[in-house]
Amino acid sequence: MPKVSSVIVPYAAYLRVYEPLAAFPDDERAHWTRYARRPDRPSYQDELRRSLADLLPTPPVAVPVHESADAFVTEVDGVVCVCPWRTRLRGWQALGEVAEDFPEPVLDALIPPVVRRQSAQDYERWLERNPDARPWIRTATWQVPINWFVLVSDAEREYEEGGDGEAAAAPVLRYRTPMVQARRRVARGLRALREAVDEGPLIDGLVDVGRWLEEFHPRSLVELDYGGLVHALPTGELEADHSAADVAEGIEALRRGDGVAAGAAYGRLVERWRAVRDRRSAN
Repeated sequence: MPKVSSVIVPYAAYLRVYEPLAAFPDDERAHWTRYARRPDRPSYQDELRRSLADLLPTPPVAVPVHESADAFVTEVDGVVCVCPWRTRLRGWQALGEVAEDFPEPVLDALIPPVVRRQSAQDYERWLERNPDARPWIRTATWQVPINWFVLVSDAEREYEEGGDGEAAAAPVLRYRTPMVQARRRVARGLRALREAVDEGPLIDGLVDVGRWLEEFHPRSLVELDYGGLVHALPTGELEADHSAADVAEGIEALRRGDGVAAGAAYGRLVERWRAVRDRRSAN
């Protein structure tokens, strides 16, 4: 694969589900079994670079022509689990949401209307043949949605400080939790929120992510990865970021009926992530 760029892009976080091989149909399971043995598996940065390469031609390739055969691989208690990239499916879904992020003239300059229309038609035809399709990866740019933090606990936080120099490894901040724990936390969080408030985007988002989790094998692993967002936070702030703890504290305060403590925890979250989103328009 040609090297497109060494730049770390974009400022995006990821919510991933790794399913055990037993969750896949026979043919796909055989593919992932062989794939898991490969020593040269690509990283998430490789997927990003491939996507950038598709945007270079004129007109750009908004969605890959073929579905990716790559995946992230890990082991859970000795069981191989994979998280398929499904880059084409995610590209279609992202293209449907991109209008919310850019004014139409800017969007037309980035991805011409004819390209967007053709991609939408391709997706509609594909969905007719694959009505139950869903991605194993969710992406959020310039933020980690608050409802994602409900799925994990501060005890599951993994932080690795990056090195110095151009070729040094980037920092890593992620959480990993068993699917059963993630589902349990969604249920508890929804109960606390619904008892405290009638409705709102946090409840809607938590319902949505909970329904998504129900589509996977119960022995799956859920991973919340800050991805490229580690480059949007100074090292000191990244190391001190315990957003999952703030969310858990806020939900527990709601359960106790302590609105003041819940508001304080929510305020810390809003302030932290507003500072990140403000960097989006800093230039």
